[in-house]
Amino acid sequence: MGTGLTVVKCGGNAEVQPAAVCAGIAEMVRAGDSVLLVHGGSAMVTELAGRLGVPLGELVAPDGTVSRRTGRATLEVVTLALAGQAKPALLLELARLDVPAVGLTGLDAGLLRARRKTALRTVVDGRTLVVRDDRSGRLTSVETPLLKTLLAEGIVPVLSPPALAEDGEPVNVNADRVAAAVAGALGATRLVLLTGAPGVLADGSDPGSVQAEYRVREGRDLAVGGGMTVKLVAAREAVEAGVGDVRIADGRYAESVSAALAGQGGTRVLGPEPIAADPRA
Repeated sequence: MGTGLTVVKCGGNAEVQPAAVCAGIAEMVRAGDSVLLVHGGSAMVTELAGRLGVPLGELVAPDGTVSRRTGRATLEVVTLALAGQAKPALLLELARLDVPAVGLTGLDAGLLRARRKTALRTVVDGRTLVVRDDRSGRLTSVETPLLKTLLAEGIVPVLSPPALAEDGEPVNVNADRVAAAVAGALGATRLVLLTGAPGVLADGSDPGSVQAEYRVREGRDLAVGGGMTVKLVAAREAVEAGVGDVRIADGRYAESVSAALAGQGGTRVLGPEPIAADPRA
């Protein structure tokens, strides 16, 4: 008997095992669960950009969040890598496991709407600079009718950036935050962000220090730094949108993927600590 909708985000880290993710999804589908898969493909983007001779760069926001520098050429590479390499590989593996799936980007039926970031602050050698020609965006809405129709038919949507901006042009958006927004918009029971780490670590140098639970703080959480920061931002957004079980978990091993998809393992992310009522009130 199914337990509702699970949104799974398969990270683009080269260590994440797509075959293990697909096998876990197949188990869930056979159990009667609805599943939606969101994916990135950073390793494929890097490899394809190298072959095409397109230089890649990063933007480091003042709060420490790292994002991809997305000029027009980079956006073309991102779209080619996600829609032309990462997505077909996932669809083929799901088909091998007899899981019906449909590949989509945020441009299909305008599924993902975003506002282009017209001015981005980035820190370079200790100085804050403003970048104005980037083709990245911030999600503003998720159009759910097509996704709901596919899920009602027992089909697994396989979704990735880019999104459609207000000027009618594509923009790159963060796939973790896409997964959180989709989970919230569809009223998902669970969101699982699979990555190349066992979860949120108490000590970033000790893989054995994974925390069973992590409570995010008010505002952006900078406690962990690096690529985990944006995952915690996405996790918090999902919690605030009403997703009951939000996890950051290890996508490198079949057993860790299965545990996370079953609602176990990894780090369960909780919202900020409630403010206690003043007993004098």
